Amino acid sequence: MACKGCSASVRHTKEEVEALVSEQLALEPDLVTEAIYQSRMQICEQCPNLQYETTCGYCGCFVAFRAKLAYKKCPDPTGSKWLAIT
Repeated sequence: MACKGCSASVRHTKEEVEALVSEQLALEPDLVTEAIYQSRMQICEQCPNLQYETTCGYCGCFVAFRAKLAYKKCPDPTGSKWLAIT
């Protein structure tokens, strides 16, 4: 399946996503703890808007990347599902 905005594939293996996320996170100074990251990921994995097991259906980002960034929130339009996580 191709991205609606370009011709790139939107499906990536978990290994491909891990490699891409690791590369980008190396440039980010403001990350959450591993415990918070795991809690966020558990919520994302249960979300009905998770696509291809890797991608947020609301914003189109890899959830593994967004969940690790301290300054990001869940983009659910009804409200962040991560609010209870500290």
